[in-house]
Amino acid sequence: MSKGLTDAAVAETRQLAADADRVIVKAGTNSLTDEDSNLDDGKLDKLVDDIEDLLSRDKEVILVSSGSIGAGTGRIEQSSGTVEESQALSTVGQSLLMHRYTESFDRYDRKVAQLLLTQHDLENPERFTNLRNTIETLLDWGVVPIINENDAVATEEIRIGDNDMLSAATTMGVDADLLVTLTDVGGVYTGNPKEDDDAERIEAVGANYDEVQEIISESTSDGFGGIQTKVEGARDVSEHGIPAYIAKSTEPDVLEKIATAKPVGTIFLPINGGSDD
Repeated sequence: MSKGLTDAAVAETRQLAADADRVIVKAGTNSLTDEDSNLDDGKLDKLVDDIEDLLSRDKEVILVSSGSIGAGTGRIEQSSGTVEESQALSTVGQSLLMHRYTESFDRYDRKVAQLLLTQHDLENPERFTNLRNTIETLLDWGVVPIINENDAVATEEIRIGDNDMLSAATTMGVDADLLVTLTDVGGVYTGNPKEDDDAERIEAVGANYDEVQEIISESTSDGFGGIQTKVEGARDVSEHGIPAYIAKSTEPDVLEKIATAKPVGTIFLPINGGSDD
């Protein structure tokens, strides 16, 4: 599946990712909650442990975290059948989510900050400049920015719609050097690994992107739609010369492996500023 990609190009991109000074880490809902939509303390602490590995290497880390609606659902056992219910659940879950992040990062004497965004914040130049300046100040202070969509107020017109797209936009907007999307599967596969035992992990994506997209399109009809936006987000940043990974959140020392250029997940080779042939 690495047709059109050389081992040297893949190794070069792994090293480029390992050398990244500013990293966006995106964690999905399934990487933070259990089967009953309750926040999973073990999963959240592992995520923080992995991020701390990057911070201990003097890297800057911005976390884009899903999970507020899921956490709210588990907290008060209400359904999210309507937009209003989902928005209300997000307010319950977001406060719990930040409380747990604060507790977990406190283990390392790290401070965190919450930023809730809508599409307006990304598209309006003045608002985005203010956002970027805030993030730069937080990073200068050694504070870990934690970003989520502002589900409580986002209407259809101002919704970003997906944290995979939010993390990609943030990566490009704050001049990050790497995007890591953590999910409940080990990367991009030739099929749905939850249903297809013969599905194989695709090690790298670059010149073979069209082929990968065709595979993903077929997989989405098999209940594996969540990978689509992750692939699109990774591709977006790779087209801006930034490497990206999709990897499994439960992989032991997953971010340490990335920081030491070890093979893990699926890596997306930069299209501009990198080599994929």
